[in-house]
Amino acid sequence: MAGSIAAPTELGTKKIGSLLRMYAVPGIIAQTAASLYNMVDSIYIGHIKDVGSYAISGLAVTFPLMNLSSALGTLVGVGGMTLMSVLLGQKNYDNASKVLGNVLTLNVAIGLIFTSFMLAFLDPVLRFFGASDNTLPFAREYMTIILIGNVITHLYFGLNGAIRASGKPKVAMGLTLFTVTSNAILDPIFIFALGLGVKGAAIATILCQLMALTYSFRFFLDRTRVPHFPKGLFKLDWRIARQSLAIGLGPFLMNAAACLVNLFVNQQLGKYGGDLAIGAYGIVNRITFMFVMIVMGLNQGLQPIAGYNYGARQYTRVREIFMLTAKWAVLTTTICFLVSELIPGAAVGLFTNDPYLEGLAEKGLRTMNIMMPLVGISMITTTFFQCLGMVNKSIFLSLSRQLIFLLPLLYLLPLKFQEQGIWMSFPISDGITIVISILFVAALFKKLSKLNDGDDPSILGSNIK
Repeated sequence: MAGSIAAPTELGTKKIGSLLRMYAVPGIIAQTAASLYNMVDSIYIGHIKDVGSYAISGLAVTFPLMNLSSALGTLVGVGGMTLMSVLLGQKNYDNASKVLGNVLTLNVAIGLIFTSFMLAFLDPVLRFFGASDNTLPFAREYMTIILIGNVITHLYFGLNGAIRASGKPKVAMGLTLFTVTSNAILDPIFIFALGLGVKGAAIATILCQLMALTYSFRFFLDRTRVPHFPKGLFKLDWRIARQSLAIGLGPFLMNAAACLVNLFVNQQLGKYGGDLAIGAYGIVNRITFMFVMIVMGLNQGLQPIAGYNYGARQYTRVREIFMLTAKWAVLTTTICFLVSELIPGAAVGLFTNDPYLEGLAEKGLRTMNIMMPLVGISMITTTFFQCLGMVNKSIFLSLSRQLIFLLPLLYLLPLKFQEQGIWMSFPISDGITIVISILFVAALFKKLSKLNDGDDPSILGSNIK
C-alpha cells in the first residue's frame, strides 16, 4: 500500500480522553441532530390543524416498521464498521476497503427486498402494528415514501458510519448536521406551504438523505483514502460478508427486538388506552430517544477506539476507553431522568397542545424513565462486547432487556394495573438488565487483567480473527 495513504493510527497512540472527545463529540452532535431530525417531523406533524393528535399517533404506529428497517441497516452497517476498525488497527487496508464494498452491495440488495415486500403488504402490516381507521391513512402516507427511499436511507447511514470509522468523524458529523438543518427547513415547506401533510415530512426526509449520500459517494471514490471503494465494487467477498454480518447480528437482533417490543406496546396500549395512548408512547419515545442517541454518539466514539486497540492488542487502552465512555453515558441518562421527573410537561408540550394527550404522555414519561440513570451502563456494555467481536455476549445483552424481561412484563402487568402496567414494565426490565450488564463486564475485566499488551487475545473468546 502506498505510503501516501493515511490510516487513523492515532487510535492506538493518542490519549484516550482526547480520542473520545475527538470521535465521540462529533458522534454525539450527529446523533443528537439525528434525534432532532426525527423530533422535527413529529413536532410539525403533531401541530397539523384538526388532525395533529391522530397524525402523531399514526406516526407512532410506524415505529415498529422503522425499527425493522433500522435492524437490517445495522446488520450490514454496524458489523461492517466494527470489522473495518479492527482491520485498520491490524493495518490490513485492502480488506478494510473490501468491507466497504460489501457494505454498499449488501445494503442495496437487502434494502430493495425489504422495500418490495413491505410496499406489497403495507396496509395489513400497519394494521398488525396497531393502526386503526383513524390512524391508518397517516401511517400509510408516511411509510410509503419512507419505504420508497429505504435504500437511500440505508446507504446514507452505512457510508456515514464508514466515514467515521476511516478517521473522519467531523466529516460524518457535518453530513448529519446538513441533513438535520435541511430537513428542518424543508419540513414546513412540504407539510404546510405545499399542503402535503404527513407525506411532505417523509419527502423532506428522503431528499435530505439523498443529498448527503451523494457527497459520501464522492468521498469514497477518492482512491487515496483508507478505506475507499475497491475495484469490482458490487462483488461480494463472502468470507468478509459472513464475518461482518456475524458481528452485526447483535445490534440487528436488538433492533429487531425493538420492533417486536414496539409492536406489542402499540397493541397493548391500543387495547387498554386507545389511539391517543399510542400517540403518547410515540411522544415519550421521541423525548427519551434524544438522550439515547447521545449515548449512541458515545458508542460511536467507543467503537473505532476499542476495535482498533483490541486489534492492536493494547488491552490497557481497551479497558480505559470503556470506563471513560461509561461515565459519560451515565451522566447523559441521568439528565434524561431529571427531565422526565421534573419537567415532563415542558418536554411533552413541544409535540402537542391536546390536553388529554399531554396528560397521558407526562404520566408515561415519569414512569417509563425511573431507571434511566443507569441505563447508560447497559447500552455501553452491549456495544463494548460487539466492538471486541464477542458476538454471543453482545446478542444476549441486546435481547435480554427487550425479549426475555420486557415482553413478558408487558403482557402480565396490564392484567392487574391496566395501561399503567405497560409503562411500569420498562423500568423493571431496565433494572434487571443493568445488573446483568455489570456482572458481564466485571467478568470480562477480570480476564483482561490477566493479559499484557501484545498477548494473544484468544482467552477472551472473540470472533474477530
